Amino acid sequence: MSQPKNKPHSLLYAQRKKIDEYKFNVRLSEQGTVVSVGDGIIWIKGLPSASIDEILYLEDGSRAMVFQLEEDLVGASLLIQTENLTAGTIVLHSHSSLHIPVGDELLGRVLDPLGYPLDGLEQPRCKDQSKIDILSPPIIDRDFVTRPFYTGNKILDNLIPIGKGQRELLIGDNGLGKSSLALDIVINQKDKNVRCVYVLIGQKRSSVMNTIQLLKEAHALDFTAIVVAEAASLPGLKYLAPYSGCTIAESWMKAGQDTLVVYDDLTSHASSYRELSLLMRRPPGREAYPADIFYLHARLFERSTQLSSEKGGGSMTALPIIETKEGEIATYIPTNVISITDGQIFFDEKLFSDGFLPAIDISKSVSRVGGKAQHPAIKKEAGKMKLDYLQFLELEVFTRFGAKIEASMQKRIQKGRILREVFKQDRLSPLPIELQMAWLVAYNDNLLNEISLDNIPNLLKKLEEGTQTSHLTLSSPRTEWQRAVKSWLRSIGLDVYDKTLPT
Repeated sequence: MSQPKNKPHSLLYAQRKKIDEYKFNVRLSEQGTVVSVGDGIIWIKGLPSASIDEILYLEDGSRAMVFQLEEDLVGASLLIQTENLTAGTIVLHSHSSLHIPVGDELLGRVLDPLGYPLDGLEQPRCKDQSKIDILSPPIIDRDFVTRPFYTGNKILDNLIPIGKGQRELLIGDNGLGKSSLALDIVINQKDKNVRCVYVLIGQKRSSVMNTIQLLKEAHALDFTAIVVAEAASLPGLKYLAPYSGCTIAESWMKAGQDTLVVYDDLTSHASSYRELSLLMRRPPGREAYPADIFYLHARLFERSTQLSSEKGGGSMTALPIIETKEGEIATYIPTNVISITDGQIFFDEKLFSDGFLPAIDISKSVSRVGGKAQHPAIKKEAGKMKLDYLQFLELEVFTRFGAKIEASMQKRIQKGRILREVFKQDRLSPLPIELQMAWLVAYNDNLLNEISLDNIPNLLKKLEEGTQTSHLTLSSPRTEWQRAVKSWLRSIGLDVYDKTLPT
């Protein structure tokens, strides 16, 4: 019985044709050899066609990224290091740069900068991958920052407003509450259709675990991905961490989503880059940082923007954190980042010691987008509040010397003290924007003038309860807000009958 002939379009026919036409040729490939290993870097002899940022594979299972090119040697930062890595290990090209998985599958996950899970779960099954370091969107693809980004903080939402697509710096000494405010802002994005990425760089494992636990207890992991390069990580991983977080957020932005990325903190990131650069024998500059340290952060922040409607209308809001020493903001890295970002929120040690939390120094904090990204109702109510508060701080200085003050000035000082008490806010307790509107109306209508400072927390709690059960929104007429606020204040026994509030 004769065998059936293979059909021209069958798989068997294609395999047979491939075998018949196969020709033996010489295959050329480059191969390098490790000549030294130490401090998270390797020097390689060979690989003359290696390129910057190319991924290299080592025969022991380690992985590295090209960081420095010299005449006879290639310097690479290790991304994965095994115990078997020694001098003499063979190194091979990958002919590609680093790509990481992106997509909704990363929500609720804890990852390293290479995209590998750190939470004990299986590898995320992402459909897409993205290059970790790409060019920022061109100016023609961008739009103006006009939509408000609500942080849940009374000072920021009213005096230093942030817009979607803005880059706002959190800066101050260690231990003053920068990370706590960033966590508050992430938690406040619940039910706001904002996807978050929290990048932890160079922190102790206990701090990392505490951050993850806080986000989990607040049910914020449902819309958050966490990228971790802890203190014991390789310098190369700490260098890549912010770019990995940015890449994850950028994929959602290009899909038309609003995103938030927190870099906690970029002082550790700059130190890791300085360490790698010095180990690679790059010439040091100011404070021993390499000359391209400004470009290191500039190309990261430029990827945060508001895209135009033609490109989906997505946004990426960035909150970088920078640590200062003794409140000095004129050092190299702080001044670099201040000049790149769209404003800064400065944390002051004296305010922290005095119990004013969050310890935000309103006089040194600024948002360069400001009222352009603020709801018209909030903008109108908070219009001169920052200026009035700063004037109050200057007037209060005179009271410390026992100077006699006119009655009108005394009223302004008392009103400023009430405002300062209102601005205080507990950690991990973001507040809805409707509550902000309620207390602004009460304050501007002089309904709080006679209340004691100790009763401010109870009053704010009652206003919050009222807004939670009310149908009022920021677009509601002010007269409706006035009536509602009057009703809520009466319920706690505050006499508002003789005030300017309409009945």
